[in-house]
Amino acid sequence: MEEVSELFGVIVWTAVLCVPIGMSLWALLDCAKRPGWAWALADRRQVVWMAVILMGFVSVIGGLIISGWYLTKIRPKIARAEAGMGP
Repeated sequence: MEEVSELFGVIVWTAVLCVPIGMSLWALLDCAKRPGWAWALADRRQVVWMAVILMGFVSVIGGLIISGWYLTKIRPKIARAEAGMGP
Protein backbone atom coordinates (compact mmCIF):
# COMPACT_ATOMS: atom_id res chain seq x y z
CA MET A 1 0.00 0.00 0.00
CA GLU A 2 2.89 2.33 0.76
CA GLU A 3 4.29 1.85 -2.76
CA VAL A 4 0.97 2.92 -4.28
CA SER A 5 0.85 6.15 -2.28
CA GLU A 6 4.49 6.88 -3.10
CA LEU A 7 3.81 6.26 -6.80
CA PHE A 8 0.77 8.53 -6.65
CA GLY A 9 2.87 11.27 -5.03
CA VAL A 10 5.51 11.00 -7.73
CA ILE A 11 2.88 11.18 -10.47
CA VAL A 12 1.27 14.26 -8.90
CA TRP A 13 4.61 16.07 -8.48
CA THR A 14 5.63 15.23 -12.03
CA ALA A 15 2.35 16.64 -13.36
CA VAL A 16 2.70 19.80 -11.27
CA LEU A 17 6.26 20.37 -12.43
CA CYS A 18 5.34 19.80 -16.09
CA VAL A 19 2.71 22.57 -16.10
CA PRO A 20 5.23 25.46 -16.29
CA ILE A 21 7.22 23.71 -19.01
CA GLY A 22 4.07 22.95 -20.99
CA MET A 23 2.76 26.49 -20.64
CA SER A 24 6.10 27.99 -21.70
CA LEU A 25 6.30 25.62 -24.64
CA TRP A 26 2.75 26.53 -25.69
CA ALA A 27 3.58 30.24 -25.51
CA LEU A 28 6.83 29.78 -27.44
CA LEU A 29 5.23 27.75 -30.23
CA ASP A 30 2.31 30.17 -30.52
CA CYS A 31 4.73 33.09 -30.65
CA ALA A 32 6.79 31.41 -33.38
CA LYS A 33 3.82 30.52 -35.59
CA ARG A 34 2.36 34.03 -35.79
CA PRO A 35 3.40 35.87 -38.98
CA GLY A 36 5.82 38.78 -38.73
CA TRP A 37 3.40 41.22 -40.34
CA ALA A 38 0.83 40.59 -37.59
CA TRP A 39 3.47 41.44 -34.99
CA ALA A 40 4.32 44.63 -36.87
CA LEU A 41 0.64 45.63 -37.06
CA ALA A 42 0.28 45.05 -33.32
CA ASP A 43 3.42 47.15 -32.71
CA ARG A 44 5.21 44.27 -30.95
CA ARG A 45 8.50 42.48 -31.66
CA GLN A 46 8.33 38.74 -32.20
CA VAL A 47 12.03 38.13 -31.63
CA VAL A 48 11.95 39.92 -28.29
CA TRP A 49 9.00 37.89 -27.05
CA MET A 50 10.55 34.62 -28.21
CA ALA A 51 13.76 35.49 -26.36
CA VAL A 52 11.89 36.49 -23.20
CA ILE A 53 9.83 33.29 -23.21
CA LEU A 54 13.00 31.23 -23.71
CA MET A 55 14.63 33.01 -20.77
CA GLY A 56 11.55 32.13 -18.73
CA PHE A 57 12.41 28.44 -19.13
CA VAL A 58 15.29 29.01 -16.68
CA SER A 59 13.00 29.58 -13.71
CA VAL A 60 9.66 27.99 -12.97
CA ILE A 61 7.98 31.09 -11.57
CA GLY A 62 9.46 33.38 -14.21
CA GLY A 63 8.32 31.03 -16.96
CA LEU A 64 4.80 30.96 -15.60
CA ILE A 65 4.61 34.74 -15.29
CA ILE A 66 6.12 35.48 -18.70
CA SER A 67 4.12 32.82 -20.53
CA GLY A 68 0.94 33.80 -18.72
CA TRP A 69 1.46 37.45 -19.65
CA TYR A 70 2.09 36.53 -23.30
CA LEU A 71 -0.92 34.21 -23.52
CA THR A 72 -3.36 36.60 -21.83
CA LYS A 73 -2.18 40.05 -22.93
CA ILE A 74 0.03 39.86 -26.03
CA ARG A 75 -1.39 36.86 -27.90
CA PRO A 76 -4.91 38.35 -28.25
CA LYS A 77 -3.46 41.54 -29.75
CA ILE A 78 -1.43 39.59 -32.28
CA ALA A 79 -4.42 37.38 -33.11
CA ARG A 80 -6.62 40.43 -33.68
CA ALA A 81 -4.00 41.99 -35.97
CA GLU A 82 -3.66 38.68 -37.82
CA ALA A 83 -7.43 38.53 -38.31
CA GLY A 84 -7.40 42.08 -39.73
CA MET A 85 -9.22 43.63 -36.80
CA GLY A 86 -6.43 46.00 -35.81
CA PRO A 87 -4.25 45.91 -32.67
